[in-house]
Amino acid sequence: ISHYPEPKSWSHMSITGMNEFELKNNQQADDYVVRNLNTIPELPFETASFDIVTCTVSFDYLNKPLEVMKEVGRVLKPGGSVILSTSNRCFPTKAVKIWLNTSDTEHILIYGSYIHFTDMFQPPESIDITPAVARMGF
Repeated sequence: ISHYPEPKSWSHMSITGMNEFELKNNQQADDYVVRNLNTIPELPFETASFDIVTCTVSFDYLNKPLEVMKEVGRVLKPGGSVILSTSNRCFPTKAVKIWLNTSDTEHILIYGSYIHFTDMFQPPESIDITPAVARMGF
């Protein structure tokens, strides 16, 4: 499963997650590492080894999000970017309590605080890419 566009337009992609079956079957990844970041909040990559780090619909499940965000800052090259995407859906039995007790707007503030309190990034920017039709309730 991949959340990235096709065709592939980048030189190399490493992925990390807990489900080896999904990681192994991600056709866009060049390599993968199975890792439970709730148990070991360390990214298994060299310092300053990525231009971009993305996290797709997963930060709401982390029980040590600030530690993981510091790891994101560590593995990014100077001037690199982090892209966090989220959804208005989640697995309630897996999401952390603060996520379940806050609104979509507050979720943005939560993500922004993870970025801010690492002292490793420029101020974050939030972009709503929800299709206009969905924002109108259809």
